[in-house]
Amino acid sequence: MVATNPLFSGGWSMRKFNATVVNDIWPEVAFFTLIATMVATITEMKIHNLAVNSSLLTVLGTVLGLVISFRTSSAYERYQEGRKMWTNISIASRNIAQIIWIHVPLDRTDKDNKKMTTVESIIEKKSMINLVQGFSVAVKHFLRGENGIYFQDLYPLICLLPRYANTVGPMTSADMLPLWAASEDEEHPLHTARPPPPSRSATVDARTAVNSVIDDDHKSEQSWFRSMTSRRNNGRAASVDPEKALADIQSHRPLKPARDPPEPSVYDYFPFLRIFSIFTRCCRRKNKKRAPRDALGRKIKPSFTESNVPFEICIYLNGYLAYLLRNGWLQPALATGLMNNIAALQDTMSNLDRIGNTPLPFAYQAHLRMSLWLYLLLLPFQVVSVLHYLVIPGTAFASFLLLGFLEIGQEIENPFNYDLNDLDLDGFCLAIQRELHEVTAHTLRDPSHYVFSAWNQPFAPADRRNAHELTDNVGEEYQHADHTDSEPGLASLRRTLLKNWRDVDRITRQG
Repeated sequence: MVATNPLFSGGWSMRKFNATVVNDIWPEVAFFTLIATMVATITEMKIHNLAVNSSLLTVLGTVLGLVISFRTSSAYERYQEGRKMWTNISIASRNIAQIIWIHVPLDRTDKDNKKMTTVESIIEKKSMINLVQGFSVAVKHFLRGENGIYFQDLYPLICLLPRYANTVGPMTSADMLPLWAASEDEEHPLHTARPPPPSRSATVDARTAVNSVIDDDHKSEQSWFRSMTSRRNNGRAASVDPEKALADIQSHRPLKPARDPPEPSVYDYFPFLRIFSIFTRCCRRKNKKRAPRDALGRKIKPSFTESNVPFEICIYLNGYLAYLLRNGWLQPALATGLMNNIAALQDTMSNLDRIGNTPLPFAYQAHLRMSLWLYLLLLPFQVVSVLHYLVIPGTAFASFLLLGFLEIGQEIENPFNYDLNDLDLDGFCLAIQRELHEVTAHTLRDPSHYVFSAWNQPFAPADRRNAHELTDNVGEEYQHADHTDSEPGLASLRRTLLKNWRDVDRITRQG
Protein backbone atom coordinates (compact mmCIF):
# COMPACT_ATOMS: atom_id res chain seq x y z
CA MET A 1 0.00 0.00 0.00
CA VAL A 2 1.44 3.35 -1.05
CA ALA A 3 1.16 5.72 1.93
CA THR A 4 3.29 8.55 0.50
CA ASN A 5 3.84 10.01 -2.94
CA PRO A 6 6.18 7.51 -4.62
CA LEU A 7 7.08 9.80 -7.50
CA PHE A 8 8.76 12.50 -5.39
CA SER A 9 10.21 10.50 -2.48
CA GLY A 10 13.46 8.56 -2.39
CA GLY A 11 15.71 7.87 -5.35
CA TRP A 12 14.68 7.63 -8.96
CA SER A 13 13.29 4.32 -10.20
CA MET A 14 10.99 3.30 -13.02
CA ARG A 15 9.28 1.00 -10.51
CA LYS A 16 7.56 4.06 -9.01
CA PHE A 17 5.20 4.33 -11.98
CA ASN A 18 3.72 0.95 -11.05
CA ALA A 19 1.76 2.81 -8.37
CA THR A 20 -0.19 4.62 -11.10
CA VAL A 21 -2.60 3.28 -13.72
CA VAL A 22 -0.64 4.68 -16.66
CA ASN A 23 0.66 1.24 -17.63
CA ASP A 24 -2.88 -0.11 -17.69
CA ILE A 25 -4.67 2.56 -19.74
CA TRP A 26 -2.03 3.71 -22.21
CA PRO A 27 -3.25 1.47 -25.11
CA GLU A 28 -6.75 2.92 -24.92
CA VAL A 29 -5.45 6.49 -24.51
CA ALA A 30 -3.21 6.01 -27.56
CA PHE A 31 -6.10 4.59 -29.58
CA PHE A 32 -8.50 7.47 -28.88
CA THR A 33 -5.72 10.02 -29.41
CA LEU A 34 -5.05 8.44 -32.79
CA ILE A 35 -8.75 8.72 -33.67
CA ALA A 36 -8.70 12.39 -32.67
CA THR A 37 -5.61 12.97 -34.80
CA MET A 38 -7.31 11.45 -37.85
CA VAL A 39 -10.49 13.49 -37.32
CA ALA A 40 -8.58 16.75 -36.84
CA THR A 41 -6.34 16.15 -39.85
CA ILE A 42 -9.15 15.25 -42.22
CA THR A 43 -11.35 18.13 -41.07
CA GLU A 44 -8.68 20.85 -40.95
CA MET A 45 -7.17 19.87 -44.32
CA LYS A 46 -10.65 20.30 -45.85
CA ILE A 47 -10.71 16.71 -47.07
CA HIS A 48 -14.08 16.15 -45.44
CA ASN A 49 -15.92 17.85 -42.63
CA LEU A 50 -16.31 15.24 -39.88
CA ALA A 51 -17.80 17.62 -37.30
CA VAL A 52 -21.18 16.66 -35.86
CA ASN A 53 -23.64 18.38 -33.57
CA SER A 54 -22.42 18.43 -29.95
CA SER A 55 -25.84 18.60 -28.29
CA LEU A 56 -25.46 15.14 -26.75
CA LEU A 57 -21.99 15.85 -25.35
CA THR A 58 -23.13 17.55 -22.15
CA VAL A 59 -25.96 15.15 -21.36
CA LEU A 60 -23.95 11.98 -22.01
CA GLY A 61 -20.90 13.37 -20.23
CA THR A 62 -22.89 14.16 -17.09
CA VAL A 63 -24.52 10.73 -16.95
CA LEU A 64 -21.25 8.96 -17.67
CA GLY A 65 -19.45 10.98 -15.01
CA LEU A 66 -22.02 10.01 -12.40
CA VAL A 67 -21.77 6.33 -13.32
CA ILE A 68 -17.96 6.37 -13.18
CA SER A 69 -18.14 8.16 -9.84
CA PHE A 70 -20.41 5.43 -8.50
CA ARG A 71 -18.04 2.78 -9.84
CA THR A 72 -15.03 4.33 -8.11
CA SER A 73 -16.92 4.97 -4.87
CA SER A 74 -18.16 1.39 -4.63
CA ALA A 75 -14.64 0.07 -5.25
CA TYR A 76 -13.16 2.38 -2.59
CA GLU A 77 -15.84 1.24 -0.16
CA ARG A 78 -14.67 -2.34 -0.65
CA TYR A 79 -11.08 -1.15 -0.14
CA GLN A 80 -12.00 0.51 3.16
CA GLU A 81 -14.05 -2.49 4.25
CA GLY A 82 -11.09 -4.76 3.63
CA ARG A 83 -8.95 -2.53 5.85
CA LYS A 84 -11.60 -2.64 8.59
CA MET A 85 -11.70 -6.43 8.41
CA TRP A 86 -7.95 -6.61 9.00
CA THR A 87 -8.36 -4.30 11.97
CA ASN A 88 -10.91 -6.76 13.35
CA ILE A 89 -8.41 -9.61 12.91
CA SER A 90 -5.81 -7.61 14.82
CA ILE A 91 -8.22 -6.82 17.66
CA ALA A 92 -9.50 -10.40 17.97
CA SER A 93 -5.94 -11.78 17.86
CA ARG A 94 -4.85 -9.50 20.69
CA ASN A 95 -7.88 -10.42 22.77
CA ILE A 96 -7.39 -14.15 22.29
CA ALA A 97 -3.69 -13.90 23.13
CA GLN A 98 -4.34 -11.91 26.31
CA ILE A 99 -7.02 -14.30 27.54
CA ILE A 100 -4.81 -17.34 26.93
CA TRP A 101 -1.62 -15.81 28.30
CA ILE A 102 -3.06 -14.03 31.36
CA HIS A 103 -6.13 -15.97 32.47
CA VAL A 104 -5.16 -19.60 31.79
CA PRO A 105 -3.35 -20.66 35.00
CA LEU A 106 0.21 -21.92 35.03
CA ASP A 107 0.00 -24.46 37.85
CA ARG A 108 -2.69 -26.83 36.68
CA THR A 109 -3.99 -30.26 37.57
CA ASP A 110 -6.45 -31.95 35.24
CA LYS A 111 -9.35 -34.19 36.19
CA ASP A 112 -7.07 -37.24 36.13
CA ASN A 113 -4.84 -35.57 38.76
CA LYS A 114 -2.05 -35.13 36.24
CA LYS A 115 -0.08 -32.05 37.21
CA MET A 116 1.27 -29.74 34.53
CA THR A 117 4.46 -27.86 35.34
CA THR A 118 4.88 -24.14 34.81
CA VAL A 119 7.24 -24.70 31.89
CA GLU A 120 4.77 -27.05 30.20
CA SER A 121 1.97 -24.54 30.69
CA ILE A 122 3.98 -21.70 29.17
CA ILE A 123 4.97 -23.85 26.18
CA GLU A 124 1.33 -24.84 25.65
CA LYS A 125 0.01 -21.29 25.84
CA LYS A 126 2.76 -19.86 23.60
CA SER A 127 2.10 -22.57 21.00
CA MET A 128 -1.61 -21.71 20.88
CA ILE A 129 -0.79 -18.01 20.53
CA ASN A 130 1.46 -18.96 17.59
CA LEU A 131 -1.61 -20.55 16.01
CA VAL A 132 -3.41 -17.22 16.39
CA GLN A 133 -0.54 -15.57 14.53
CA GLY A 134 -0.72 -18.31 11.90
CA PHE A 135 -4.39 -17.48 11.26
CA SER A 136 -3.60 -13.99 9.94
CA VAL A 137 -0.76 -15.35 7.79
CA ALA A 138 -3.05 -18.06 6.38
CA VAL A 139 -5.70 -15.46 5.56
CA LYS A 140 -3.10 -13.36 3.77
CA HIS A 141 -2.07 -16.25 1.50
CA PHE A 142 -5.68 -17.22 0.87
CA LEU A 143 -6.61 -13.71 -0.23
CA ARG A 144 -3.70 -13.74 -2.67
CA GLY A 145 -4.78 -17.04 -4.21
CA GLU A 146 -1.84 -18.91 -2.64
CA ASN A 147 -3.22 -22.12 -1.18
CA GLY A 148 -1.69 -24.64 1.16
CA ILE A 149 0.52 -24.37 4.21
CA TYR A 150 4.00 -24.77 2.76
CA PHE A 151 5.11 -21.15 3.00
CA GLN A 152 8.14 -19.88 4.86
CA ASP A 153 6.07 -17.65 7.12
CA LEU A 154 3.19 -20.08 7.74
CA TYR A 155 4.64 -23.58 8.04
CA PRO A 156 6.79 -22.87 11.16
CA LEU A 157 3.69 -21.64 13.01
CA ILE A 158 1.34 -24.56 12.34
CA CYS A 159 3.63 -27.52 11.59
CA LEU A 160 3.01 -28.85 15.13
CA LEU A 161 -0.60 -29.71 14.24
CA PRO A 162 -1.34 -33.43 13.83
CA ARG A 163 -1.07 -34.82 10.33
CA TYR A 164 -3.00 -38.09 10.65
CA ALA A 165 -6.22 -39.11 12.34
CA ASN A 166 -4.61 -42.24 13.83
CA THR A 167 -1.79 -41.68 16.30
CA VAL A 168 -0.76 -45.36 16.44
CA GLY A 169 -0.25 -47.99 13.83
CA PRO A 170 0.52 -47.45 10.13
CA MET A 171 -0.35 -44.02 8.77
CA THR A 172 -1.58 -43.83 5.19
CA SER A 173 -2.88 -41.08 2.96
CA ALA A 174 -6.43 -42.22 3.79
CA ASP A 175 -5.82 -41.15 7.40
CA MET A 176 -4.41 -37.72 6.53
CA LEU A 177 -6.29 -34.83 8.08
CA PRO A 178 -7.91 -32.22 5.77
CA LEU A 179 -5.40 -29.47 6.61
CA TRP A 180 -2.53 -31.53 5.23
CA ALA A 181 -4.40 -33.43 2.54
CA ALA A 182 -5.44 -30.19 0.85
CA SER A 183 -1.79 -29.05 0.65
CA GLU A 184 -0.21 -32.24 -0.70
CA ASP A 185 1.05 -32.88 -4.19
CA GLU A 186 2.46 -35.87 -6.01
CA GLU A 187 5.92 -34.41 -6.36
CA HIS A 188 6.58 -34.13 -2.61
CA PRO A 189 4.29 -36.61 -0.81
CA LEU A 190 4.16 -36.59 2.95
CA HIS A 191 5.88 -39.65 4.42
CA THR A 192 3.47 -42.23 5.78
CA ALA A 193 5.83 -43.05 8.61
CA ARG A 194 6.24 -40.46 11.33
CA PRO A 195 9.52 -38.60 10.65
CA PRO A 196 11.99 -38.14 13.50
CA PRO A 197 12.05 -34.71 15.14
CA PRO A 198 14.56 -32.54 13.28
CA SER A 199 17.70 -31.49 15.06
CA ARG A 200 18.96 -27.96 14.67
CA SER A 201 21.89 -29.04 12.47
CA ALA A 202 19.58 -31.07 10.26
CA THR A 203 17.24 -28.12 9.98
CA VAL A 204 20.03 -25.79 8.90
CA ASP A 205 21.31 -28.33 6.36
CA ALA A 206 17.82 -28.80 4.95
CA ARG A 207 17.26 -25.06 4.67
CA THR A 208 20.62 -24.70 2.87
CA ALA A 209 19.72 -27.48 0.46
CA VAL A 210 16.37 -25.90 -0.34
CA ASN A 211 17.91 -22.50 -0.95
CA SER A 212 20.55 -23.97 -3.26
CA VAL A 213 17.81 -25.31 -5.54
CA ILE A 214 16.16 -21.94 -6.03
CA ASP A 215 17.77 -19.85 -8.76
CA ASP A 216 19.41 -16.51 -8.06
CA ASP A 217 16.51 -14.40 -9.31
CA HIS A 218 13.99 -16.21 -7.16
CA LYS A 219 16.29 -16.18 -4.14
CA SER A 220 16.12 -12.42 -4.01
CA GLU A 221 12.38 -12.74 -3.28
CA GLN A 222 12.88 -15.02 -0.24
CA SER A 223 13.89 -12.17 2.00
CA TRP A 224 10.63 -10.66 0.94
CA PHE A 225 10.72 -7.63 3.18
CA ARG A 226 14.04 -6.38 1.84
CA SER A 227 12.26 -4.69 -1.03
CA MET A 228 10.52 -2.47 1.53
CA THR A 229 13.70 -0.57 2.39
CA SER A 230 13.95 3.10 3.20
CA ARG A 231 16.81 5.58 2.98
CA ARG A 232 17.85 6.60 6.46
CA ASN A 233 20.94 7.69 8.37
CA ASN A 234 23.26 9.24 5.79
CA GLY A 235 21.64 7.50 2.86
CA ARG A 236 22.01 3.95 4.19
CA ALA A 237 19.20 1.55 3.32
CA ALA A 238 17.71 -0.02 6.41
CA SER A 239 16.28 -3.48 5.70
CA VAL A 240 14.82 -6.22 7.83
CA ASP A 241 14.10 -9.88 7.20
CA PRO A 242 11.16 -11.02 9.37
CA GLU A 243 11.65 -14.66 8.38
CA LYS A 244 14.57 -14.73 10.81
CA ALA A 245 12.07 -14.24 13.65
CA LEU A 246 10.38 -17.58 12.84
CA ALA A 247 11.32 -21.10 13.85
CA ASP A 248 13.73 -23.20 11.79
CA ILE A 249 11.65 -26.30 11.07
CA GLN A 250 12.60 -28.97 8.54
CA SER A 251 9.95 -29.69 5.93
CA HIS A 252 9.59 -32.67 3.62
CA ARG A 253 9.27 -30.30 0.66
CA PRO A 254 10.72 -26.90 -0.28
CA LEU A 255 8.80 -24.02 1.25
CA LYS A 256 7.45 -21.30 -0.98
CA PRO A 257 8.49 -17.70 -0.33
CA ALA A 258 6.37 -15.76 2.13
CA ARG A 259 5.97 -13.06 -0.48
CA ASP A 260 5.96 -14.07 -4.14
CA PRO A 261 4.77 -11.16 -6.30
CA PRO A 262 4.79 -11.39 -10.08
CA GLU A 263 8.18 -10.48 -11.44
CA PRO A 264 8.22 -7.10 -13.19
CA SER A 265 9.34 -7.05 -16.78
CA VAL A 266 10.54 -4.41 -19.20
CA TYR A 267 6.98 -4.12 -20.51
CA ASP A 268 5.87 -2.75 -17.12
CA TYR A 269 8.40 0.09 -17.35
CA PHE A 270 8.10 0.75 -21.12
CA PRO A 271 4.51 -0.13 -22.01
CA PHE A 272 4.84 0.75 -25.67
CA LEU A 273 7.23 -2.19 -26.11
CA ARG A 274 4.42 -4.61 -25.30
CA ILE A 275 3.52 -4.77 -28.99
CA PHE A 276 6.81 -6.63 -29.52
CA SER A 277 6.08 -9.19 -26.78
CA ILE A 278 4.61 -11.60 -29.31
CA PHE A 279 8.04 -11.94 -30.92
CA THR A 280 9.87 -12.54 -27.63
CA ARG A 281 7.37 -14.97 -26.15
CA CYS A 282 9.40 -18.00 -27.19
CA CYS A 283 12.51 -16.66 -25.42
CA ARG A 284 10.94 -16.14 -22.00
CA ARG A 285 11.89 -18.32 -19.08
CA LYS A 286 8.94 -20.49 -18.20
CA ASN A 287 9.69 -20.60 -14.48
CA LYS A 288 9.20 -16.87 -14.14
CA LYS A 289 6.02 -15.66 -12.53
CA ARG A 290 4.80 -12.60 -14.40
CA ALA A 291 1.71 -10.49 -13.93
CA PRO A 292 -0.92 -11.72 -16.41
CA ARG A 293 -2.45 -9.05 -18.61
CA ASP A 294 -5.34 -8.97 -21.02
CA ALA A 295 -5.31 -7.95 -24.67
CA LEU A 296 -5.41 -4.26 -23.73
CA GLY A 297 -2.50 -4.54 -21.30
CA ARG A 298 -4.54 -4.34 -18.09
CA LYS A 299 -3.46 -6.54 -15.19
CA ILE A 300 -5.60 -9.59 -14.51
CA LYS A 301 -6.29 -10.23 -10.83
CA PRO A 302 -5.68 -13.80 -9.58
CA SER A 303 -8.80 -15.75 -8.77
CA PHE A 304 -9.51 -17.27 -5.36
CA THR A 305 -9.69 -20.99 -4.78
CA GLU A 306 -11.12 -22.68 -1.74
CA SER A 307 -8.75 -22.88 1.22
CA ASN A 308 -9.43 -24.52 4.57
CA VAL A 309 -6.27 -23.44 6.42
CA PRO A 310 -7.76 -20.49 8.38
CA PHE A 311 -10.87 -22.55 9.14
CA GLU A 312 -8.77 -25.47 10.41
CA ILE A 313 -6.82 -23.14 12.70
CA CYS A 314 -10.08 -21.89 14.19
CA ILE A 315 -11.14 -25.50 14.80
CA TYR A 316 -7.97 -26.13 16.82
CA LEU A 317 -8.47 -22.91 18.78
CA ASN A 318 -12.03 -23.97 19.62
CA GLY A 319 -10.71 -27.40 20.58
CA TYR A 320 -8.27 -25.74 22.97
CA LEU A 321 -11.13 -23.76 24.49
CA ALA A 322 -13.12 -26.98 25.01
CA TYR A 323 -10.02 -28.57 26.60
CA LEU A 324 -9.74 -25.69 29.08
CA LEU A 325 -13.44 -25.88 29.96
CA ARG A 326 -13.39 -29.65 30.47
CA ASN A 327 -10.66 -29.27 33.07
CA GLY A 328 -12.17 -26.17 34.70
CA TRP A 329 -9.15 -23.97 33.95
CA LEU A 330 -11.11 -21.03 32.55
CA GLN A 331 -13.96 -19.06 34.09
CA PRO A 332 -17.24 -19.06 32.12
CA ALA A 333 -17.14 -15.31 31.45
CA LEU A 334 -13.61 -15.53 30.04
CA ALA A 335 -14.55 -18.61 28.04
CA THR A 336 -17.39 -16.64 26.48
CA GLY A 337 -14.99 -13.83 25.56
CA LEU A 338 -12.53 -16.31 24.04
CA MET A 339 -15.30 -18.02 22.05
CA ASN A 340 -16.62 -14.67 20.78
CA ASN A 341 -13.18 -13.59 19.58
CA ILE A 342 -12.58 -16.89 17.78
CA ALA A 343 -15.99 -16.43 16.15
CA ALA A 344 -14.94 -12.90 15.19
CA LEU A 345 -11.93 -14.36 13.35
CA GLN A 346 -14.18 -16.70 11.37
CA ASP A 347 -16.69 -13.93 10.66
CA THR A 348 -13.92 -11.64 9.42
CA MET A 349 -12.56 -14.40 7.22
CA SER A 350 -15.99 -14.85 5.62
CA ASN A 351 -16.30 -11.11 5.00
CA LEU A 352 -12.86 -10.93 3.38
CA ASP A 353 -13.81 -13.88 1.18
CA ARG A 354 -16.98 -12.01 0.22
CA ILE A 355 -15.04 -8.88 -0.72
CA GLY A 356 -12.53 -10.77 -2.83
CA ASN A 357 -14.94 -13.16 -4.50
CA THR A 358 -17.82 -10.77 -5.28
CA PRO A 359 -16.79 -8.26 -7.94
CA LEU A 360 -19.26 -6.03 -9.70
CA PRO A 361 -21.33 -7.99 -12.23
CA PHE A 362 -19.64 -8.41 -15.58
CA ALA A 363 -22.64 -6.96 -17.43
CA TYR A 364 -22.30 -3.71 -15.45
CA GLN A 365 -18.55 -3.46 -16.04
CA ALA A 366 -18.82 -4.31 -19.73
CA HIS A 367 -21.68 -1.87 -20.34
CA LEU A 368 -19.87 0.92 -18.52
CA ARG A 369 -16.65 0.38 -20.46
CA MET A 370 -18.44 0.19 -23.80
CA SER A 371 -20.39 3.37 -23.00
CA LEU A 372 -17.16 5.16 -22.14
CA TRP A 373 -15.49 3.94 -25.32
CA LEU A 374 -18.39 5.19 -27.44
CA TYR A 375 -18.29 8.56 -25.66
CA LEU A 376 -14.53 8.97 -26.23
CA LEU A 377 -14.84 7.71 -29.80
CA LEU A 378 -17.46 10.34 -30.66
CA LEU A 379 -15.82 13.12 -28.65
CA PRO A 380 -13.42 14.34 -31.40
CA PHE A 381 -16.25 14.54 -33.93
CA GLN A 382 -18.27 16.80 -31.61
CA VAL A 383 -15.56 19.25 -30.57
CA VAL A 384 -13.30 19.40 -33.65
CA SER A 385 -15.19 22.40 -35.05
CA VAL A 386 -14.45 24.37 -31.86
CA LEU A 387 -10.99 23.17 -30.84
CA HIS A 388 -9.55 22.40 -34.27
CA TYR A 389 -6.13 20.78 -33.78
CA LEU A 390 -6.44 21.19 -30.02
CA VAL A 391 -8.89 18.31 -30.16
CA ILE A 392 -5.87 15.97 -30.16
CA PRO A 393 -4.48 16.88 -26.70
CA GLY A 394 -8.02 17.48 -25.47
CA THR A 395 -9.09 13.95 -26.37
CA ALA A 396 -5.89 12.53 -24.91
CA PHE A 397 -6.53 14.34 -21.62
CA ALA A 398 -10.21 13.36 -21.49
CA SER A 399 -9.48 9.70 -22.21
CA PHE A 400 -6.64 9.68 -19.66
CA LEU A 401 -8.92 11.23 -17.04
CA LEU A 402 -12.00 9.07 -17.53
CA LEU A 403 -10.22 5.81 -18.26
CA GLY A 404 -7.94 6.44 -15.27
CA PHE A 405 -10.85 6.73 -12.85
CA LEU A 406 -12.44 3.63 -14.33
CA GLU A 407 -9.20 1.65 -13.99
CA ILE A 408 -8.63 2.85 -10.44
CA GLY A 409 -12.00 1.41 -9.50
CA GLN A 410 -11.03 -1.83 -11.22
CA GLU A 411 -7.68 -2.03 -9.37
CA ILE A 412 -8.82 -1.32 -5.81
CA GLU A 413 -11.93 -3.47 -6.11
CA ASN A 414 -9.85 -6.45 -4.89
CA PRO A 415 -7.20 -4.86 -2.63
CA PHE A 416 -5.48 -8.05 -1.47
CA ASN A 417 -2.78 -8.64 -4.11
CA TYR A 418 0.74 -7.37 -4.73
CA ASP A 419 -0.04 -4.10 -6.48
CA LEU A 420 1.43 -1.01 -4.88
CA ASN A 421 -2.06 0.37 -4.29
CA ASP A 422 -3.30 -2.79 -2.57
CA LEU A 423 -3.49 -3.19 1.19
CA ASP A 424 -0.23 -3.97 2.96
CA LEU A 425 -1.19 -7.45 4.13
CA ASP A 426 2.42 -8.30 4.95
CA GLY A 427 2.69 -5.25 7.19
CA PHE A 428 -0.60 -6.14 8.91
CA CYS A 429 0.64 -9.68 9.66
CA LEU A 430 3.94 -8.35 11.00
CA ALA A 431 2.09 -5.90 13.24
CA ILE A 432 -0.01 -8.77 14.64
CA GLN A 433 3.16 -10.79 15.17
CA ARG A 434 4.78 -7.96 17.13
CA GLU A 435 1.68 -7.44 19.27
CA LEU A 436 1.34 -11.13 20.14
CA HIS A 437 5.00 -11.33 21.11
CA GLU A 438 4.53 -8.24 23.24
CA VAL A 439 1.69 -9.97 25.08
CA THR A 440 3.82 -13.05 25.79
CA ALA A 441 6.75 -10.90 26.92
CA HIS A 442 4.98 -10.04 30.19
CA THR A 443 5.84 -12.16 33.21
CA LEU A 444 2.48 -11.48 34.93
CA ARG A 445 3.82 -10.57 38.32
CA ASP A 446 1.62 -9.97 41.34
CA PRO A 447 0.63 -6.26 41.41
CA SER A 448 2.00 -5.99 44.94
CA HIS A 449 5.49 -6.43 43.47
CA TYR A 450 5.36 -3.16 41.57
CA VAL A 451 2.52 -1.06 43.04
CA PHE A 452 4.04 -0.30 46.45
CA SER A 453 7.34 1.01 45.12
CA ALA A 454 9.18 4.33 45.05
CA TRP A 455 8.39 4.66 41.32
CA ASN A 456 4.67 5.07 41.91
CA GLN A 457 2.99 8.36 42.90
CA PRO A 458 -0.66 7.29 42.82
CA PHE A 459 -2.18 10.55 44.13
CA ALA A 460 -0.22 13.10 42.07
CA PRO A 461 -0.56 16.04 41.64
CA ALA A 462 -2.43 16.56 44.91
CA ASP A 463 -0.01 14.38 46.88
CA ARG A 464 3.38 13.71 45.33
CA ARG A 465 4.60 11.18 47.83
CA ASN A 466 5.29 7.76 46.35
CA ALA A 467 3.56 4.57 47.39
CA HIS A 468 6.46 3.44 49.53
CA GLU A 469 6.36 6.66 51.56
CA LEU A 470 2.58 6.51 51.88
CA THR A 471 2.61 3.01 53.30
CA ASP A 472 5.48 3.81 55.69
CA ASN A 473 3.90 7.06 56.92
CA VAL A 474 0.33 5.89 57.03
CA GLY A 475 -0.10 7.22 60.57
CA GLU A 476 0.84 10.81 59.81
CA GLU A 477 -2.00 12.09 57.64
CA TYR A 478 -4.22 9.26 56.42
CA GLN A 479 -4.49 7.61 59.82
CA HIS A 480 -6.84 10.22 61.25
CA ALA A 481 -9.64 8.56 63.08
CA ASP A 482 -12.75 8.17 61.03
CA HIS A 483 -14.98 5.72 62.80
CA THR A 484 -17.64 5.87 60.09
CA ASP A 485 -15.35 4.00 57.64
CA SER A 486 -14.14 0.45 57.83
CA GLU A 487 -10.51 1.62 57.82
CA PRO A 488 -9.04 4.77 59.36
CA GLY A 489 -7.90 7.40 56.91
CA LEU A 490 -10.36 6.64 54.08
CA ALA A 491 -12.03 10.04 54.43
CA SER A 492 -8.69 11.79 54.02
CA LEU A 493 -7.91 9.64 50.98
CA ARG A 494 -11.23 10.60 49.43
CA ARG A 495 -10.51 14.28 50.01
CA THR A 496 -7.09 13.84 48.39
CA LEU A 497 -8.63 12.17 45.34
CA LEU A 498 -11.22 14.95 45.08
CA LYS A 499 -8.48 17.59 45.25
CA ASN A 500 -6.56 15.58 42.66
CA TRP A 501 -9.52 15.83 40.26
CA ARG A 502 -9.79 19.61 40.79
CA ASP A 503 -6.07 20.12 40.14
CA VAL A 504 -6.09 18.01 36.99
CA ASP A 505 -9.22 19.73 35.67
CA ARG A 506 -7.65 23.15 36.29
CA ILE A 507 -4.22 22.32 34.83
CA THR A 508 -5.47 20.59 31.68
CA ARG A 509 -7.91 23.41 30.86
CA GLN A 510 -5.38 26.24 31.11
CA GLY A 511 -4.69 28.12 27.90
